[in-house]
Amino acid sequence: MQTLSALLQRKPLTLQQREQVDFYIAIAPWLIGLIFFTGGPVLASIAFSFTNWTGLTTLEWVGLENFRKLLFEDELFWTATYNTFYYSFGAVTLGTLGALVVALLLNQKLPGTTLLRVVYYMPSIASGVAVAILWIWLFNPQVGLVNYLLSLVGIKGPLWLASQQWALPALILKSTWGIGANMIIILAGLQGIPVSLYEAARIDGANPWHEFRHVTIPMLSPVLFFVIVISTINSFQILTDVLVMTQGGPGTATFVYVYYIYQAAFQYLKMGYASALAWILFLIILALTLLQLWGSKRWVYYEGGER
Repeated sequence: MQTLSALLQRKPLTLQQREQVDFYIAIAPWLIGLIFFTGGPVLASIAFSFTNWTGLTTLEWVGLENFRKLLFEDELFWTATYNTFYYSFGAVTLGTLGALVVALLLNQKLPGTTLLRVVYYMPSIASGVAVAILWIWLFNPQVGLVNYLLSLVGIKGPLWLASQQWALPALILKSTWGIGANMIIILAGLQGIPVSLYEAARIDGANPWHEFRHVTIPMLSPVLFFVIVISTINSFQILTDVLVMTQGGPGTATFVYVYYIYQAAFQYLKMGYASALAWILFLIILALTLLQLWGSKRWVYYEGGER
């Protein structure tokens, strides 16, 4: 009875307390999902990376053996790493430049630009598998659209996905299909640049190139830096295109890192080995991101003159 009486006499929650309760109730589903579907698997993969486990057999502790084999005995690891760096450099460079050019064009006050923004963005939200199947046809050496367009200007198109020399460049070219998302981000950055800066530059006699070089690029550099970092992280995780279009071939021409993880885990059932691969990939991406952050001090400009 005393407990019931105490509950009845308890003071009502203040507005701040009610907001805190509502906040925790609102994030509870996300938090539960994070703990059980992200945090749990992450911790499990750390443990699995030190074991020899197929997913069906008993766990066998092997310590650092998986990492030793990867770094000193596994030639496929180095092939996959090289191919991934190659793809990342090409895809990030081409994708960022392409998104910047399209954003600059669509930032003009011309009729139809709003519709064109939607048109350029739509491909980036299309199904990855469906788009990959479409590009298989586009790269077909006999009936594909790419080689047909090249033939119109007298160029004999390569075999593309069937060629060890051209398969990876073909995937890089295909990656430009998704520049719409980065284009929207860069376009938002362009529209955030004060018009007064361009007016001041014109008063000082700047031509369009000077405006672009000394106003647009410095003011847009934080946005470009964000796009480059995110694009780099995403490019190191390419899987769908390889899985659908090339299966790592021909030979090992498109054998990229995440495809190796997929193959090790789900084709050969080397869960421990795949976990070790995944954590090395995490360290590679982390190192690259930190390197980009360090390098950004040299070229990224923030308002107020801070770098």
